[in-house]
Amino acid sequence: MEIPVIDFSVYELENTNLSVDNLKKLSDELRSAFTEVGFVYLKNTGISQDEVDKVMVVSKKFFCLPESMKRTFSRGSFSCNGNHGWVSVETESLNPRRPGDLKEAFNTASLRSDISWPSEGVDDFRDVQVSFFLRCKELSLRVLRLMALGLGLESEAFLSAHKHIGSDVNGTTLRALYYPPVNSRCVKGDQLRCGEHSDYGSITLVFQSPEGGLQVLNRAGEYISAPSIPGTVLINIADLMQRWTSDVYVSAVHRVLLPPAGDSGTRQSLAFFVQPDDEAIISCCDGSDKYPPVKSIDYLLSRFKDSYSKK
Repeated sequence: MEIPVIDFSVYELENTNLSVDNLKKLSDELRSAFTEVGFVYLKNTGISQDEVDKVMVVSKKFFCLPESMKRTFSRGSFSCNGNHGWVSVETESLNPRRPGDLKEAFNTASLRSDISWPSEGVDDFRDVQVSFFLRCKELSLRVLRLMALGLGLESEAFLSAHKHIGSDVNGTTLRALYYPPVNSRCVKGDQLRCGEHSDYGSITLVFQSPEGGLQVLNRAGEYISAPSIPGTVLINIADLMQRWTSDVYVSAVHRVLLPPAGDSGTRQSLAFFVQPDDEAIISCCDGSDKYPPVKSIDYLLSRFKDSYSKK
């Protein structure tokens, strides 16, 4: 089954003229996508391609800086937030059974005004990242509201555990990702640009550059392509949401392949990883005990440990 494309215009950002019937139809469409595939493309969300391109441009400027300049902003060097900052190539193994991923990233995990940000050569880096973070936050809350309605729950059922997105008591992260050119002679056995994995939290918003490589494992156990579709956002269910909904919403495994032999191009993406508040206890919303309750921050840290265990 292919990943569906759904028109989100009836609930796009800034739209306050809402119809109950339209929202019901949209929530049913989302439920179908998230139960059958785990991924969906949304078009007409209110986030424009120009906004996405602006973040891509400033992010690439940062990634093209000398490593000595980027190292100053390394993940783990910010006392207020251990996940904020730059991640170098091969530092992560999202599939721990593979060598380190051939990508680098910058995590905007804290919006505090008292932390340092890259500025030399990328003057507007902080403002662009923070502005896009907040846009993604608003879209995410709308999606979470519809997801609750699609399950017959109160519209605020999931939102109550996402009250602090953007603060240091919530792990939600905007991640700018850069996949540098691949030298096939230096690639280790079984190495990928990004190893097979499922995401950790509630949902993830993904914006991609035109270069391909992203694949999603469907319910039939086959990998299907998830190409960039301009003007859309690709949204997927993450693991805590699958637990939360007792496997109604499906968290799909995905990966990014190496480019074809001889392709020396780069690839970029932006991923907004929505995480429940740190102290939120995630238990099955249908009242079952299919999964034991888990604290959001404990689950997140356990997954980080797996991804960074080789370093």
